[in-house]
Amino acid sequence: MNVLTSITVLGFLIFFHEMGHFLAAILQGIYVDGFSIGFGPSIIQKRYKNITYSLRAFPLGGFVSFPDEEINNIDPKDPNLLKNRPVIQRVIVISAGVFANLILAYTILIVNVTTIGIPFDPEPGILVLATQPEKAASLAGLQAGDKILKIESNTLGVGDQAVSALVKEIQNSSDKPISIKIERDGIFKDLTLVPKNIDGKGTIGAQLQPNIKKETKKTKNIFELFKYTNNEFSSLLVKTIQGYKGLITNFSSTAQQLSGPVKIVEIGAQLSQQGGTGILLFAALISINLAVLNSLPLPLLDGGQLVFTLIEGFRGKPVPVKVQMVVTQSSFFLLVGLSVLLIIRDTSQLLIVQRLLNQ
Repeated sequence: MNVLTSITVLGFLIFFHEMGHFLAAILQGIYVDGFSIGFGPSIIQKRYKNITYSLRAFPLGGFVSFPDEEINNIDPKDPNLLKNRPVIQRVIVISAGVFANLILAYTILIVNVTTIGIPFDPEPGILVLATQPEKAASLAGLQAGDKILKIESNTLGVGDQAVSALVKEIQNSSDKPISIKIERDGIFKDLTLVPKNIDGKGTIGAQLQPNIKKETKKTKNIFELFKYTNNEFSSLLVKTIQGYKGLITNFSSTAQQLSGPVKIVEIGAQLSQQGGTGILLFAALISINLAVLNSLPLPLLDGGQLVFTLIEGFRGKPVPVKVQMVVTQSSFFLLVGLSVLLIIRDTSQLLIVQRLLNQ
């Protein structure tokens, strides 16, 4: 059921993204030929008012298609064809999916804050959410649920600043022992971390967050509601952008953190076990990720189409078709190859698969 919930959430986010493109075109009077969720052969297909609506076999994305004047017997100069519209109108259609996901994420966060509430102010220390096997944190004896209180006899502060201070200390101490004091179930312990050197920076293989209580409180008024939502939305958006930036600029050390569709579904299933708040957080985070991912300047993504359109606006004429084809095909093989590798890797790491392989 949790996996089904995760897949349903992903499907809805993709649907909402494509609906952004669809409505941006329809509301401007631009011809639309098809609206599809997924790729590959159609499972369900219905044509209504000259638009074909499809649910396809591989739900890893979706697309809105526009009519070909030769196939659809439309005058090539028809002003309602997308290619004949001013650049600004085409930019609106191309960008609408990204903005739809951002608006949806913000709305989800508002719903989450309204129904669940906001956390209390963080307490001193840093909470360990998870550790990776055979990494510095787990080798030192650090466990999920531990609270890191001190590092090298220095008391850590509270909130995101404390996390940033600890991460900075770890990064600057590659292959050097660091003494930390933790609290576990009311018992204080001293541990020694030895961050592993990866590309000149120390890492310990642990997920950290401010020490915040699980209990929540209701917002005092609408101003506090929007203030907290704005902060959460900005934080998620900035961290997502930084994550993609790190992937591009430092691929060798961040590639292992990249997740494919199988891993995303698994994470969503785990979060859905926490109930409504876990599902809402998963939906908001993935919606922001879809927005940022589609903004990348790759031809098969919205960002790539936007680049071609803007270049046309500056040149006064479209980018040559042959150039577009070469770049698009290269991008296609890159994205498909990466997707296949991620699916294979993530599937092999599933617990049930590992059990089967070890039999």
